[in-house]
Amino acid sequence: MKIIEAATFTGHRPWAALDIAEIDAVSVRLHWTDQPYIWHVNDGAEVFVVLDGMVDMQVRERGEERVHRLTPGTIFHAEPGDTHRAVPIGPARVLVVERAGSI
Repeated sequence: MKIIEAATFTGHRPWAALDIAEIDAVSVRLHWTDQPYIWHVNDGAEVFVVLDGMVDMQVRERGEERVHRLTPGTIFHAEPGDTHRAVPIGPARVLVVERAGSI
């Protein structure tokens, strides 16, 4: 059993993660960051929940780049093959649920 105060988690580097659980090859991780992530494509679905702060989720759809501003409580779902990257606006804490070992 765990109780985690997400608002107090701070990593030692951008995108540092606290592993919360692995359920049937799916990882649940709390991330802290204040720097952008790389453009990437997941090999499985990803659920990205902003808990604290703001994140601009940049996506590429049909050859165009778009930006979606995510605020606390906003959920972003990426299907396999969706190209995206997260760009925090200041420090942010994010819960990510995805295939274990995914980037």
